[in-house]
Amino acid sequence: MNRRRMFLRMVTASLLRRRSRMLVALLSIAIGATILSGLITIYYDVPRQMGAQFRGYGANMILLPGDGGELTIEAAQDAMSVIEREQLIGASPYRYVRLDMVSRQQSFMAAGVDFEQVRRTSPYFNVEGRYPENDREVLVGKFIADTIGVRLNGVMELTYQPAAESPSEGLREGGFAPGEVLSGGAEGWNGGRVYVSVKIDGDGFIESVEVDASSQTPEIGGACETEDFTSRFIGKKLPVALGVDVDAITGATVTSAAVVEAVNNASASAAVAGSKTINYTVSGILDTGGDEEGYVFLSLDGMAALAGGSGSLDVMELSVSAAQDELERYASIINEGGAVAARLVKRVTRSETAVLSRLQALVFLVTAVVLLLTTICVSTTMMAVISESRKEIGLRKALGASDGGIRSEFIGEALLLGILGGASGALMGFAFAQLVSVNVFGSSITFQPMLLPVAVLVSMAVTCVSCLLPIKRAVAIDPALVLKGE
Repeated sequence: MNRRRMFLRMVTASLLRRRSRMLVALLSIAIGATILSGLITIYYDVPRQMGAQFRGYGANMILLPGDGGELTIEAAQDAMSVIEREQLIGASPYRYVRLDMVSRQQSFMAAGVDFEQVRRTSPYFNVEGRYPENDREVLVGKFIADTIGVRLNGVMELTYQPAAESPSEGLREGGFAPGEVLSGGAEGWNGGRVYVSVKIDGDGFIESVEVDASSQTPEIGGACETEDFTSRFIGKKLPVALGVDVDAITGATVTSAAVVEAVNNASASAAVAGSKTINYTVSGILDTGGDEEGYVFLSLDGMAALAGGSGSLDVMELSVSAAQDELERYASIINEGGAVAARLVKRVTRSETAVLSRLQALVFLVTAVVLLLTTICVSTTMMAVISESRKEIGLRKALGASDGGIRSEFIGEALLLGILGGASGALMGFAFAQLVSVNVFGSSITFQPMLLPVAVLVSMAVTCVSCLLPIKRAVAIDPALVLKGE
């Protein structure tokens, strides 16, 4: 038997003789290695995990028109080419146009978007219903829906009115042009608004009236929507008078009066020449608690069909999975071109950087504390082992064992404990990190092969450091004093 095998046998036998003590030390090392390897895995995986979480808060970079130019889809795509493909989570184009809902006498901002990209850049959007699936469907902000009484699967009549050089052109006395459709509204029963759409024939007489009294009592005020009531306006000229030109519905006088008022108001709602109106189906109501609730969203093609134009954008929102330094580098490269201006969304990028730095600092601190506690536990265990082995050490020294031999045996025991505890701890650490990642971040992690040797080497180093003081006390034992009386 060679010396190396003999040494290994001595170390193994020594551990087995004191297995209760060594089991405590082994468990301490294994637990320390578990926490160490788990936290290291989390530490290096945190940027990816946190980046994925922060992408849920919206875009972190926006592209705007450059100096004296306009932002086109082609220009935006050229600018985005500097960003690594795997880092670009989503790129959502936005085109803003003011639209009217003439029947409600309302005007609001509409955004033409790519809904597939919006899902990627703004995953925090909470949609009641579903996203639009074609060019004749819209997503309506909750504030607008509550204001004008829009419901899911309802119809919105949206009108785009270009700026008119001469607003009075084409109008005659009375504020409307023959043959056009006018819209108006008035307050009815219990504060609910009533809306009307009035069509005027070529001679200025009322040709037809459509009433929306959905805010009124269905059994009573709803009767004002029937042809029996709306036909009473046909052939009359504006303005009309309740009780003179038009008789009220029995039991619904307040709603009837509101319809008449809305019809008279409609005379001032002439549309600008060149305007275009399209009916859209409301596929979803958007609830975010932010400014988005004051917008109507439709597809870019749907916006082009209504307002014309197709290639010009107001802004492109990007969601990029990268740290702030890398985002700033991308923005700098894009800005050097001049055709497109890149800006970082500071509230997202700075928050991500700050949270990431603090979380990594916390992981580092916890790791240091765990290693310290492991060192203390192993050192205490080894001190107890040496205290129990004083006579054995004294006898060996009396028989000629050198201090170096005693040191090498205890260091061998420490290294063997480190190897066993580190290897088992590395595997348990991955399971620990996987559990934390799934429960905290909602996604799994990938096992890093380099984690095993790192955990083993650190565990061996910790056990060796833990044994320095106990070994010093072991070699200081005086055989004569220990064996006195034996």
